[in-house]
Amino acid sequence: MAAKTGANDIADDDLEPLADETARQAQRVVAAYATDADECRMLLSMLGIGPTRGE
Repeated sequence: MAAKTGANDIADDDLEPLADETARQAQRVVAAYATDADECRMLLSMLGIGPTRGE
């Protein structure tokens, strides 16, 4: 099934990367509400804010 597009859709080119501090804050919130480490990893990955290799 094709994804529906609407007037409020944002093109990938229009998205800007999160600032490091914003991503860290979001990671903390997700970690606080996740039920376990696996759920935390999954949610961070889904949001695109998972830890990088250097962290």
